Amino acid sequence: MPIKDTFGLTFSGATEAGFTPYSQAVSQLQCFIGDPVASVDRAIAENPGFVMAHVFKGYLFGLATERDATAVARTCHEAALPLAATTREQAHVLALGHLAGGRWHDAARILEDIAIDAPLDAVALQVGHQIDFFTGNARMLRDRIARALPSWQNDMPGYHAMLGMEAFGLEEMGEYALAEKLGRTAVGIEPRDGWAQHAVAHVMEMQSRQRDGIAWMRADPEAWTRDSFLQVHNWWHLALFHYDLGETDEVLALYDGPIYGTPSAMALNMVDASAILWRLYLGGVDVGDRWSALAANWPKVGAGNYAFNDAHAMMAFVGAGLDAPARTLVEAQREAMRGNDDNAAFTRDVGHPLTLAINAFGAGNYSEAMRLIRPIRAIAHRFGGSHAQRDIIDLTLIEAALRAGDGALARALTAERSTARPDSPLSALFSRRAADLSEN
Repeated sequence: MPIKDTFGLTFSGATEAGFTPYSQAVSQLQCFIGDPVASVDRAIAENPGFVMAHVFKGYLFGLATERDATAVARTCHEAALPLAATTREQAHVLALGHLAGGRWHDAARILEDIAIDAPLDAVALQVGHQIDFFTGNARMLRDRIARALPSWQNDMPGYHAMLGMEAFGLEEMGEYALAEKLGRTAVGIEPRDGWAQHAVAHVMEMQSRQRDGIAWMRADPEAWTRDSFLQVHNWWHLALFHYDLGETDEVLALYDGPIYGTPSAMALNMVDASAILWRLYLGGVDVGDRWSALAANWPKVGAGNYAFNDAHAMMAFVGAGLDAPARTLVEAQREAMRGNDDNAAFTRDVGHPLTLAINAFGAGNYSEAMRLIRPIRAIAHRFGGSHAQRDIIDLTLIEAALRAGDGALARALTAERSTARPDSPLSALFSRRAADLSEN
């Protein structure tokens, strides 16, 4: 008799002994805690023919945006292909194949169809949501979950994750009040839900509510840090609030502590480390040898695999003054643009010009940095990330205009930023610098 979960979904090749650790892995991913890979490995060990266990493991590695991890995802896909599967599970296998092959958009569409037919398929919803994030698809971040929510009830396991994902999607679409409400509700249900915690932080970041953001993150850090593999990103959000307030000592303390005090070679953590150091770099803050330790780990990820990562790797190479890996990165991007996967477009449209712009900025060629960045601002979502993460593009452009002495562009950009973030101390600082520039 096939195993069915509490939602009535069938799981081929599973016994209770294998399904229990599989369910644990799903719950862990919904909170971004624990070790879901170890849990799903136990499921596979118990039930080698458990198709969704292989698929789920493949999703975990496929979403890591690292070359070696993608190879593991392909191995998982190969293991899943010959196994018995329902129509829904076969669709998951197909989605994993696309993800492992770098066809992010194809995977997203298949997962969309799975969730339309089975809105209680939590894995289809969460993996699809993550792909929407990595492809910068704000509307689907919201709507993929919104379509399924009427089928969910607040006493269902994982309901908090649905609210947290919807909160993030709403935030990315600028619907801040409802986003904050749902995010707070999710955290109230499950305080360890790191994604919901971060959704509320995003709202406060976009609204320039720095003091609220600091209070939100400091209220119960034990809940969102304990055994959490999203904690570095959430500490990064706290650092952003302090950065906007000009509290660079606090930012550096966070960097030297929970953000990168223990150097990580995981791309997701290094993106955050690069992003916070680059903000300090733009502000003229001396960060000592921090860049060197970070830059040393970036080649381990593999250049040209995901354009969003490449841009952040270049920040580290520029900050550390390393010309050779910077050149290697640019060449890897040129090779990536000749590929037939989605990253070819991510790189061509946004990643390559941005990476070149970051390199130009580091060389003091601010006019070239501006020339490269200005055409990509409106399409920057194509290479993934959130509004808060992609803000670094605007910050780099503004600083380039100020340093180049382009008063007209600096005034235009700072006026634009002050309208979008009127309560931001950083916006006010930029405006003062632009005004001083025009008087000289």
